Amino acid sequence: MTSSLPAGLRERKKAKTRAAIREHAMRLFEDQGYATTTVEQIAEAAEVSPSTFFRYFPTKEDVVLTDDFDPLVIEAIRAQPAGTPPVRALLDGMRAVFDLLTEEAWTAERRRQRLIAAIPELRTRVMQQTAAAIDMLAEVLAEREGRPADDLRCRVIAGAVVGVVLAVAPPANGPSFEPHDLVRVEEALRLVQDNFRLD
Repeated sequence: MTSSLPAGLRERKKAKTRAAIREHAMRLFEDQGYATTTVEQIAEAAEVSPSTFFRYFPTKEDVVLTDDFDPLVIEAIRAQPAGTPPVRALLDGMRAVFDLLTEEAWTAERRRQRLIAAIPELRTRVMQQTAAAIDMLAEVLAEREGRPADDLRCRVIAGAVVGVVLAVAPPANGPSFEPHDLVRVEEALRLVQDNFRLD
Protein backbone atom coordinates (compact mmCIF):
# COMPACT_ATOMS: atom_id res chain seq x y z
CA MET A 1 0.00 0.00 0.00
CA THR A 2 1.44 3.37 -0.98
CA SER A 3 1.28 6.23 1.54
CA SER A 4 -0.99 9.11 0.60
CA LEU A 5 1.44 11.60 2.17
CA PRO A 6 3.37 13.92 -0.18
CA ALA A 7 6.85 12.59 -0.93
CA GLY A 8 8.68 15.30 1.07
CA LEU A 9 6.47 14.86 4.12
CA ARG A 10 6.75 11.09 3.86
CA GLU A 11 10.55 11.27 3.84
CA ARG A 12 10.56 13.63 6.82
CA LYS A 13 8.27 11.27 8.72
CA LYS A 14 10.57 8.33 7.94
CA ALA A 15 13.61 10.31 9.04
CA LYS A 16 11.86 11.27 12.28
CA THR A 17 10.92 7.64 12.99
CA ARG A 18 14.44 6.46 12.26
CA ALA A 19 15.93 9.12 14.54
CA ALA A 20 13.50 8.21 17.32
CA ILE A 21 14.41 4.52 17.09
CA ARG A 22 18.10 5.33 17.25
CA GLU A 23 17.73 7.80 20.12
CA HIS A 24 15.74 5.39 22.28
CA ALA A 25 18.11 2.55 21.44
CA MET A 26 21.16 4.58 22.43
CA ARG A 27 19.52 5.62 25.70
CA LEU A 28 18.62 2.02 26.54
CA PHE A 29 22.10 0.79 25.64
CA GLU A 30 23.60 3.39 27.97
CA ASP A 31 21.09 2.84 30.80
CA GLN A 32 20.82 -0.94 30.92
CA GLY A 33 23.64 -2.24 28.72
CA TYR A 34 23.87 -3.21 25.08
CA ALA A 35 23.71 -6.96 25.58
CA THR A 36 20.58 -6.90 27.74
CA THR A 37 18.64 -4.48 25.54
CA THR A 38 16.29 -6.20 23.11
CA VAL A 39 14.80 -5.04 19.84
CA GLU A 40 11.37 -5.38 21.44
CA GLN A 41 12.37 -2.94 24.20
CA ILE A 42 13.71 -0.45 21.69
CA ALA A 43 10.58 -0.70 19.56
CA GLU A 44 8.34 -0.22 22.59
CA ALA A 45 10.29 2.84 23.75
CA ALA A 46 10.12 4.34 20.26
CA GLU A 47 6.42 3.47 19.97
CA VAL A 48 6.87 1.37 16.84
CA SER A 49 6.45 -2.33 16.13
CA PRO A 50 9.47 -4.68 15.93
CA SER A 51 8.74 -5.11 12.22
CA THR A 52 9.00 -1.32 11.79
CA PHE A 53 12.33 -1.39 13.65
CA PHE A 54 13.66 -3.94 11.15
CA ARG A 55 12.54 -1.80 8.22
CA TYR A 56 14.96 0.86 9.41
CA PHE A 57 17.76 -1.25 10.90
CA PRO A 58 18.47 -4.87 9.84
CA THR A 59 19.90 -5.76 13.28
CA LYS A 60 20.33 -4.28 16.73
CA GLU A 61 24.01 -3.74 15.93
CA ASP A 62 23.12 -1.61 12.94
CA VAL A 63 21.44 0.99 15.15
CA VAL A 64 24.91 1.90 16.38
CA LEU A 65 27.06 0.89 13.43
CA THR A 66 25.17 2.56 10.56
CA ASP A 67 27.18 5.64 9.62
CA ASP A 68 24.79 8.28 8.30
CA PHE A 69 27.68 10.32 6.93
CA ASP A 70 28.84 7.74 4.38
CA PRO A 71 26.28 8.62 1.67
CA LEU A 72 27.00 12.34 2.18
CA VAL A 73 30.75 11.81 1.87
CA ILE A 74 30.32 9.79 -1.33
CA GLU A 75 28.21 12.54 -2.88
CA ALA A 76 30.73 15.18 -1.79
CA ILE A 77 33.60 13.19 -3.35
CA ARG A 78 31.56 12.78 -6.52
CA ALA A 79 31.03 16.56 -6.60
CA GLN A 80 34.73 17.49 -6.46
CA PRO A 81 35.99 19.25 -9.59
CA ALA A 82 37.11 17.09 -12.49
CA GLY A 83 40.87 16.63 -12.52
CA THR A 84 41.21 16.78 -8.73
CA PRO A 85 43.82 14.18 -7.71
CA PRO A 86 42.17 11.13 -6.11
CA VAL A 87 43.52 11.54 -2.57
CA ARG A 88 42.66 15.25 -2.61
CA ALA A 89 39.14 14.43 -3.82
CA LEU A 90 38.68 11.99 -0.91
CA LEU A 91 39.97 14.42 1.70
CA ASP A 92 38.09 17.43 0.34
CA GLY A 93 34.90 15.36 0.09
CA MET A 94 35.22 14.35 3.75
CA ARG A 95 35.99 17.92 4.76
CA ALA A 96 32.98 19.26 2.83
CA VAL A 97 30.72 17.06 4.96
CA PHE A 98 32.45 17.36 8.33
CA ASP A 99 32.87 21.14 8.15
CA LEU A 100 29.08 21.55 7.90
CA LEU A 101 28.21 19.35 10.87
CA THR A 102 26.69 21.09 13.86
CA GLU A 103 28.00 20.62 17.37
CA GLU A 104 24.84 18.63 18.05
CA ALA A 105 25.73 16.25 15.22
CA TRP A 106 29.28 15.86 16.52
CA THR A 107 27.94 15.17 20.02
CA ALA A 108 25.71 12.41 18.64
CA GLU A 109 28.63 10.96 16.68
CA ARG A 110 30.88 10.95 19.74
CA ARG A 111 28.13 9.18 21.68
CA ARG A 112 27.88 6.54 18.94
CA GLN A 113 31.63 6.05 18.88
CA ARG A 114 31.84 5.72 22.68
CA LEU A 115 29.37 2.85 22.49
CA ILE A 116 31.37 1.18 19.73
CA ALA A 117 34.58 1.53 21.74
CA ALA A 118 32.93 0.03 24.83
CA ILE A 119 31.31 -3.02 23.21
CA PRO A 120 33.71 -5.69 21.87
CA GLU A 121 31.27 -7.19 19.35
CA LEU A 122 30.65 -3.76 17.86
CA ARG A 123 34.38 -3.07 17.60
CA THR A 124 34.76 -6.36 15.75
CA ARG A 125 32.01 -5.44 13.31
CA VAL A 126 33.61 -2.03 12.73
CA MET A 127 36.86 -3.67 11.74
CA GLN A 128 34.94 -5.98 9.43
CA GLN A 129 33.37 -2.93 7.81
CA THR A 130 36.80 -1.65 6.80
CA ALA A 131 36.70 -3.71 3.61
CA ALA A 132 33.29 -2.24 2.79
CA ALA A 133 34.67 1.29 3.31
CA ILE A 134 37.51 0.55 0.89
CA ASP A 135 35.03 -0.79 -1.66
CA MET A 136 32.84 2.29 -1.27
CA LEU A 137 35.66 4.80 -1.71
CA ALA A 138 37.36 2.82 -4.50
CA GLU A 139 34.13 2.67 -6.48
CA VAL A 140 33.52 6.41 -6.33
CA LEU A 141 37.15 7.10 -7.31
CA ALA A 142 36.84 4.68 -10.23
CA GLU A 143 33.60 6.34 -11.27
CA ARG A 144 35.29 9.78 -11.22
CA GLU A 145 38.17 8.52 -13.36
CA GLY A 146 36.13 6.42 -15.76
CA ARG A 147 37.81 3.22 -14.61
CA PRO A 148 36.32 -0.21 -13.78
CA ALA A 149 34.85 -0.50 -10.27
CA ASP A 150 37.58 -2.97 -9.26
CA ASP A 151 40.45 -0.87 -10.63
CA LEU A 152 43.63 -1.70 -8.68
CA ARG A 153 44.91 1.88 -8.55
CA CYS A 154 41.65 3.15 -7.07
CA ARG A 155 41.51 0.29 -4.56
CA VAL A 156 45.08 0.94 -3.41
CA ILE A 157 44.42 4.66 -2.97
CA ALA A 158 41.19 3.99 -1.06
CA GLY A 159 42.91 1.35 1.08
CA ALA A 160 45.77 3.71 1.90
CA VAL A 161 43.40 6.47 3.00
CA VAL A 162 41.28 4.09 5.12
CA GLY A 163 44.44 2.62 6.66
CA VAL A 164 45.72 6.07 7.55
CA VAL A 165 42.38 7.03 9.11
CA LEU A 166 42.52 3.88 11.26
CA ALA A 167 46.11 4.67 12.25
CA VAL A 168 45.26 8.26 13.19
CA ALA A 169 42.07 7.46 15.11
CA PRO A 170 41.65 3.73 15.87
CA PRO A 171 38.09 2.79 16.96
CA ALA A 172 39.26 1.22 20.23
CA ASN A 173 40.52 4.62 21.44
CA GLY A 174 37.09 6.22 21.76
CA PRO A 175 35.55 8.67 19.29
CA SER A 176 37.05 7.53 16.02
CA PHE A 177 37.08 10.85 14.22
CA GLU A 178 37.07 14.51 15.15
CA PRO A 179 37.10 17.60 12.89
CA HIS A 180 40.83 18.21 13.44
CA ASP A 181 41.72 14.64 12.49
CA LEU A 182 41.55 15.46 8.76
CA VAL A 183 44.68 17.59 9.22
CA ARG A 184 46.40 14.62 10.89
CA VAL A 185 45.27 12.35 8.06
CA GLU A 186 46.87 14.70 5.52
CA GLU A 187 50.09 14.74 7.58
CA ALA A 188 50.04 10.94 7.79
CA LEU A 189 49.53 10.58 4.02
CA ARG A 190 52.58 12.77 3.47
CA LEU A 191 54.53 10.46 5.77
CA VAL A 192 53.43 7.51 3.65
CA GLN A 193 54.50 9.35 0.50
CA ASP A 194 57.88 10.35 1.93
CA ASN A 195 58.87 7.19 3.80
CA PHE A 196 57.52 4.12 2.05
CA ARG A 197 59.83 2.90 -0.68
CA LEU A 198 60.48 -0.56 -2.05
CA ASP A 199 64.22 -0.06 -2.66
